[in-house]
Amino acid sequence: MTLKLLALDDADLEVVSAHMQDAVFKTGDVQYWPSRKQFAVAANRFVWENTAVGDQPLERRRAALVFKQVKSVRSVGFDRKADENVLSLLAVTFEKEGEGPDGAVELVLSGGGSILLDVDCIEVQLADTGGAWETKLKPRHPGAA
Repeated sequence: MTLKLLALDDADLEVVSAHMQDAVFKTGDVQYWPSRKQFAVAANRFVWENTAVGDQPLERRRAALVFKQVKSVRSVGFDRKADENVLSLLAVTFEKEGEGPDGAVELVLSGGGSILLDVDCIEVQLADTGGAWETKLKPRHPGAA
């Protein structure tokens, strides 16, 4: 099943975050187009939705995560110029700024890094862009069962 999601509020973004948990990508797979106010990540996401079905193989899929209405991008905890560095996404969060729809989206990375997007509002698209491939490794987190 090919996944296509649109997030326009906090609750939608939590769903996108759950589907992108443990996605891996190279620093070179991150793009920001200031004139279009768009930020994108091409990642290999772990297909968590298959783990609920007992006999399904563990899979990863190539996916595009696109944020619109992005005013600026900052990053901490990794070298943005090292295009081959592999980053692992733990979560996508949103913190509202004031009463309006604007705020900050944070892509929380393993190892303490993060990518911070200042946005006018939440407008995020997630879509699988390629076929699935089997993996033997299921991501694990400290303290998780």
